[in-house]
Amino acid sequence: MTHIIPAGVPTQLWMGGKLVDSSTDATFPVEDPATGDVIAHVADASPEDGVRALDLAAAVRADWACTPPRVRGEILRTAFELIQQRADTFARVIAIEMGKPLHEARAEVEYGASFLHWFAEEATRISGRISTSPSGSGTILVTKEPVGPVLAITPWNFPLAMATRKIGPALAAGCPILIKPAAETPLTMLLVGQAFADAGLPAGVLSILPTSDAAALTAPLITDPRLRKITFTGSTGIGKLLVRQSADRLLRTSMELGGNAPLLVFDDADIDAAVDGAMAAKFRNGGQACTAANRIHVARSISEEFGEKLTERIAALRTGHGLDSGTDIGPLITTKQRAVVDSLVQDAVDKGARIRVGGSIPDGPGGFYPPTVLQNVTPDARLLREEIFGPVAAITVFDTEAEAITAANNTEYGLAAYFYTQSLDRASRVASALEAGMVGVNRGIIADVAAPFGGVKESGFGREGSVEGIEEYLDTKYIAR
Repeated sequence: MTHIIPAGVPTQLWMGGKLVDSSTDATFPVEDPATGDVIAHVADASPEDGVRALDLAAAVRADWACTPPRVRGEILRTAFELIQQRADTFARVIAIEMGKPLHEARAEVEYGASFLHWFAEEATRISGRISTSPSGSGTILVTKEPVGPVLAITPWNFPLAMATRKIGPALAAGCPILIKPAAETPLTMLLVGQAFADAGLPAGVLSILPTSDAAALTAPLITDPRLRKITFTGSTGIGKLLVRQSADRLLRTSMELGGNAPLLVFDDADIDAAVDGAMAAKFRNGGQACTAANRIHVARSISEEFGEKLTERIAALRTGHGLDSGTDIGPLITTKQRAVVDSLVQDAVDKGARIRVGGSIPDGPGGFYPPTVLQNVTPDARLLREEIFGPVAAITVFDTEAEAITAANNTEYGLAAYFYTQSLDRASRVASALEAGMVGVNRGIIADVAAPFGGVKESGFGREGSVEGIEEYLDTKYIAR
């Protein structure tokens, strides 16, 4: 069955407060990952379009920075309300172009919109400080100023939320922003542009530039002295490339990169609660999340019981199109990504892992891969080192707390980590010992608009959300008098 996007969804570039065609009139197709059907042809932004958007941002930079914080906040608040009112349209578009089940798409709309609500309030809370110098000879005045035009590059797995948690703080701080959405999911972002236009955002403050050639679009922007910051969510490899490219100009950067999250289940854990947490931490969005629990380390004495209960839950999951009733797991974003996931599974099996459920590519169209449980995964398996980005739970065993912590930290990544225990002492020790920017204690969902989101090691730097999120878009100025 071919699913059609709702009427009125934009397919052009968003610049100057209006929809425009690409300067080359080129378009690229957007596919439904569940069927492979083309659902839209979207304007393909050229490098010239990117420079034109930066021209607009530079022209309005001073005016937007001087716009009263209350006014900026009210625009964000209105955009939040409009997205809520249009939640059904947003959710259907996300389900079709990204593939996640409709109930998860609705949850993303609520979560994504909440960043606009949060930063609408933070706009009026930007503050500095004033103090007398220690010598008593003068006054130290510290102020915060917007960094200037921002380039935001967003991923396909959460096409609304990953964008709004960049747009919200940038606009609240007084920065114009250019968005390069993922080529797989541009329609959701164009709907956001429409909401901001209807909310009264001045022309030029926000531009949305879908493209099939991200490198060509961003190259002239990164070298342009008018651009003052890059914010990126995506793979560690691309993040490193962007940091290298931005180094010559010492551009401000914030990077939310890959993850390889561990989930530790200690022998004193509530096993049923741990299974619930593993389901949430691993299978939300079909495992296509940087915070997904890729490595599930379970105490040897309870590993079989945990594996049996997790397998029972996973075997009951239903795969299907995101719009189909009863769907629990949608397709992977592309058949190429499905092949990567399958290669990781087969490598683990070749090295001794046992398949408890799933584990093979099904017949039929789309990027579907069955929810899979692998028991007794060996330390040399690739999927313990590489980000899986698919619905595969890999279970290993440990004998001691120290062994579990060593295994959890044995990765270059450090975004999220989870563990289950009923001991307060152990909770304190393990939370401190885990090398991750975010830790979930007896819970499998940790994202919260009021909490700082970000990682350590090769999972990047900078924070999104919370009071820390807006600091990424502000410069600190010291005035002596």
